[in-house]
Amino acid sequence: MLYLIYFLIILIVPLVAQAKVRSAYSKYSQVYSTSGMTGAQVARRILDANGLYNIAVEETPGYLSDHYDPRTKTVRLSTNNYYGNSVAGTAVAAHEVGHAIQDAKDYSFMRFRHALVPVANLGSNMSWIFIMIGIFARLSNMLLLGIVLMAAGVLFQLITLPVEFDASRRAMKQIDSLGIVDHGEEGSARKVLNAAALTYVAAAAVAVFELLRLLLVYTGMQRSDD
Repeated sequence: MLYLIYFLIILIVPLVAQAKVRSAYSKYSQVYSTSGMTGAQVARRILDANGLYNIAVEETPGYLSDHYDPRTKTVRLSTNNYYGNSVAGTAVAAHEVGHAIQDAKDYSFMRFRHALVPVANLGSNMSWIFIMIGIFARLSNMLLLGIVLMAAGVLFQLITLPVEFDASRRAMKQIDSLGIVDHGEEGSARKVLNAAALTYVAAAAVAVFELLRLLLVYTGMQRSDD
């Protein structure tokens, strides 16, 4: 019964977080910014104000597919945010530029996260192979190897939290100081960013709980082998 509750939690928590961000985005994408600036214009305005003239702003297909690519130094905004002039689009565009500013300022947590990418990808792709073999064949060393690989992915999730929170903090500072949003819109923009941050918190929490569960399985296996 406890395992059933556990699996329901790790399934429901991310779904609730995703629903919250979609709800907030949907609501505030219908609220038009008084500045009349599109997401692309917001991104360009903040980049130029920070001397980041070399950073490109491009449209990318998809829903909420917005991201900053540090390899090509490009802020990519989904179609609705690129062309739209909503408060939600303003917040998302500013957030992605926040990552560009982090990159330019050599933000330590971002650098650490980038360094972890190869290890985290390996861990995500390979960990469950070793974990399943370890559990079903009752090979504790194999299970431990899977847990170690998974831990790299969990660390990546945890490091992502300060990176995302800091990008949102920078975003709010920029759109406020540059007068891109007025006082009434500031709270709405913050709600969009807070909802988005919740998805990262949920993902990190689920990853940590799953890692702890597997450590308990490993501990139990070790005891039964003694």
